[in-house]
Amino acid sequence: MDKIVEELSKIGIIPVVVIEDTEKAVPLAKALCEGGLPAAEVTFRTAAAKDAIAAMCKACPDMIVGAGTVLTVKQAEDALAAGAKFIVSPNFDEAVVKFCLERKVAVLPGIATPSELGKAVAMGLREVKFFPAEQAGGLAMIKAMAAPFGGVKFMPTGGLNTKNIGEYLDAPEVIACGGSFMVNKEWIAAGDFGKVRKATEAAVDIMLKVRYVGVDEEGASVFAAKKPERTLYHMARRGHISTEASGVQIIRG
Repeated sequence: MDKIVEELSKIGIIPVVVIEDTEKAVPLAKALCEGGLPAAEVTFRTAAAKDAIAAMCKACPDMIVGAGTVLTVKQAEDALAAGAKFIVSPNFDEAVVKFCLERKVAVLPGIATPSELGKAVAMGLREVKFFPAEQAGGLAMIKAMAAPFGGVKFMPTGGLNTKNIGEYLDAPEVIACGGSFMVNKEWIAAGDFGKVRKATEAAVDIMLKVRYVGVDEEGASVFAAKKPERTLYHMARRGHISTEASGVQIIRG
């Protein structure tokens, strides 16, 4: 798995951002990071996208900022020039995929059918975006396509919210989910980044589901989680445990 994609998998929920005003980019990025999701997919649906990516990357260098709704090679070029670390498309476009692969940039093209998935796999991809997730069959469709395409992982986006995203995140076929419910456009326009931070914290809460198992031979508390690496990542970010000597073990279960 690409290193950037691996980091996105740990983060779990990738905020999908539509930003109209570049001046809102930095406070938005800081609100997401403070809330616990140091990543953003800035969509090329607005003229501010390129400058917003550049501003976020400069202000928050540890944040994983990527570009979404990339429909052309030119947009991919602009995104990378601005500092984007990954490219996401709503469709499968061979030219965009080829451009990214040649530059060793993580790319997640959108697919909704087995035929599109087959084309992505033929180009060497092992991770794709599933879009529009809910409208295209949801988790049942992901599992149906994953069966014959062993090892392929999905990032579903479209129609996901606090009520249904947990089920997607727990699925072994899913590496991460894209969502916009924590980056409401009205909040951004009004500069109400406190709401963004609180909604981001609530999104992280969904991923912190653990079950106490007991104590191991060395006296460490043992917990079980669907995605142990992700749970450990977010518990460490919140300061609940230390990644170096935690006295806590999280196993898959």
